[in-house]
Amino acid sequence: MLASHWKTAGKIACSLAAATVLISQSHSQDASQQLDVTAELFDCITQMAKSASGSFFVDNILGDQDATQAAADSETGASYPPGSVVSLIPTEVMVKHNPGWNPETNDWEFIELNVSEAGSEINVRGTTEVVNQFGGNCFDCHKLARPEWDLICGSDHGCAPLPITRETIIGIQNSDPRCVREDA
Repeated sequence: MLASHWKTAGKIACSLAAATVLISQSHSQDASQQLDVTAELFDCITQMAKSASGSFFVDNILGDQDATQAAADSETGASYPPGSVVSLIPTEVMVKHNPGWNPETNDWEFIELNVSEAGSEINVRGTTEVVNQFGGNCFDCHKLARPEWDLICGSDHGCAPLPITRETIIGIQNSDPRCVREDA
């Protein structure tokens, strides 16, 4: 009887070990391919370049703005270059790291920011495990984008529609407290 319990315990331990390996692989990043991303890199969303659709904003922390803008403006999809920053609302950004950083997320990192007039603060960052302020897992939504869109959601890219209107999104974008107001 005791041998049976040890055998069961051994199977459970092996299962837990296998699960740990699988979970750790989904969060694995190659540190040598990681870009130096700090909160100071994120300023007023509306000072970033608009995508051709006008629905999201882009930047590139490595200076390759032309390639990032071309990817954002493509009507057929494109891979974004390393250093690309994509933001729909002020408190959420995606940053593209160097190739091989995290193959599961196409090298994208999801970052939730706290924003104020004083600037940005990184609240949460990661790959497949980041849950936004609305309770949604970032990667779970973005992985639905068809491959040619490089995990970038759009109204026709394969992702589920957002539960808020375009007008609400514009209002959120225009209320970024990091932006200098002309009327202030």
